[in-house]
Amino acid sequence: MKKITRQIHPFHLVDPSPWPMLGAFSAMGATSGGVMYMHAYKSGGYLLGLGLLGIVLVMAVWWRDIIREATFEGQHTHAVQKGLRWGMLLFIVSEIMFFFAFFWAFFWSSCAPAIEIGAIWPPKGIVPFNCWEIPLLNTLILLTSGATVTLCHNAMLLFLQVFNYLSIVMLPLPFLMVFMVLVSI
Repeated sequence: MKKITRQIHPFHLVDPSPWPMLGAFSAMGATSGGVMYMHAYKSGGYLLGLGLLGIVLVMAVWWRDIIREATFEGQHTHAVQKGLRWGMLLFIVSEIMFFFAFFWAFFWSSCAPAIEIGAIWPPKGIVPFNCWEIPLLNTLILLTSGATVTLCHNAMLLFLQVFNYLSIVMLPLPFLMVFMVLVSI
């Protein structure tokens, strides 16, 4: 019987893979080893390390398979790429909703403290930390690192545009080298 080699739909049907099961066993080993290590069992650290090593190895070979399917085998058609983008977008939206729910619960608890915690916020016995010290520093580091990465990315794009323009104009080589040295300063 002749095997059909032409795909009649734009979707990628995934081949059976051992990586999800091996990843699950590695995660179970890492979790069990972490608990055993925290409870001072003799081989808990070894099991934790073996589980983490298994997770890293499974990630590497699974990503290798996905890259091979996408590039060499050509399995990621336009419809598959669109689905992957939608999946990433839905993941990001779900994370946003999770954090919104988490902070909403915190906000609700602080605005209307329950009678079970003494109807005060923060609850009795909890000492809040000063938000103008370490949290402010962490926020500033996060914002400035994001701004720095964006600035560097835009500078690289601008440099590539200028370089492409200069290569079209065909400046003599010494002028081009002086320009590149001056731009890098």
